[in-house]
Amino acid sequence: MAWTPAYAYEAGSAGWAQKPGITLGGGTAGAPPPGLYMIDQVYTYQTNLTGPGNNVLNPRGTTTGVPSAVGVGAFVWVPGWEILGATYDAAWALPFGMFAAGSPINGEASGMINTFIAPIELSWKLGNSGFFIKSGLGMYVPDGTKNGINGLGNVGTPWWTFMPEFVVSYLKDGWNLTANIFGEINTENTITKYRSGDILHAEFTATKSIGKWTVGPVAYYAGQVTDDRSSAFYQGAINVNRYNLFAVGAELGYNFGPAQLTFWALDEVSANASGGTPQLPPGPVITKGFSAFAQLSYRLWGPDEQTAAPKSPLWHK
Repeated sequence: MAWTPAYAYEAGSAGWAQKPGITLGGGTAGAPPPGLYMIDQVYTYQTNLTGPGNNVLNPRGTTTGVPSAVGVGAFVWVPGWEILGATYDAAWALPFGMFAAGSPINGEASGMINTFIAPIELSWKLGNSGFFIKSGLGMYVPDGTKNGINGLGNVGTPWWTFMPEFVVSYLKDGWNLTANIFGEINTENTITKYRSGDILHAEFTATKSIGKWTVGPVAYYAGQVTDDRSSAFYQGAINVNRYNLFAVGAELGYNFGPAQLTFWALDEVSANASGGTPQLPPGPVITKGFSAFAQLSYRLWGPDEQTAAPKSPLWHK
């Protein structure tokens, strides 16, 4: 798997630290009441390779399937602090998953994916307008399951990924209109010294709550916005320089009172990859497929005695 050509970024990486679409389960720029919250999330990504490299791998017009399944347990702590007029919160998430690649690659990997930590997020409420703004910094820590000569023989990656974010929401009269813009800034691979390019994510929600139900469209864009930087380990070869993904879908949620259950699914309507060094076959490839998510969010503890669940999910990582 160390030289598997089925991925963007450095050969063997999934192409991003955070799967596009994760924040779409009702995540907003608002902050919940003080307390400790838990989020349980699972998703599957059923996808095939696309791009010029797929034609090299599959000259007879077929394609290579690259499915994945991931489960995440996360905690959000809202201590009730105000910083610069904003509500402070912090988050921690531990993901586990499996990835596979079909013929002619025929590889599988499973284990702990890199841990996510967001030590600071700040949410501002803009009066009674219904608008909220959130900004913060998260990071993926290189503690996942790793093996192989380049550290990419499994689901972990041997580098840090820093994720600045900017979120804008309109939350009023049951509406959740949210735009979540965040990036991935990677450090170099500690084994190979290869540095994967930076990623831009843009995720959009437009849902309406009617009684206990929430429904509406969702969409995302994810793209590599800077080139990879190779190293002597690969003799200067680059796997993939750039890619772009666009997806559209829908969300459906139900508020049980103590917990909020949310489902959302998206289909990638456009995917392309370009660049790369010709000497590193098969050439540019990226995944294109269908994602389905399920999430349960609930309050574990709060300083007050009443712990009624909010009407929208509580965490957007």
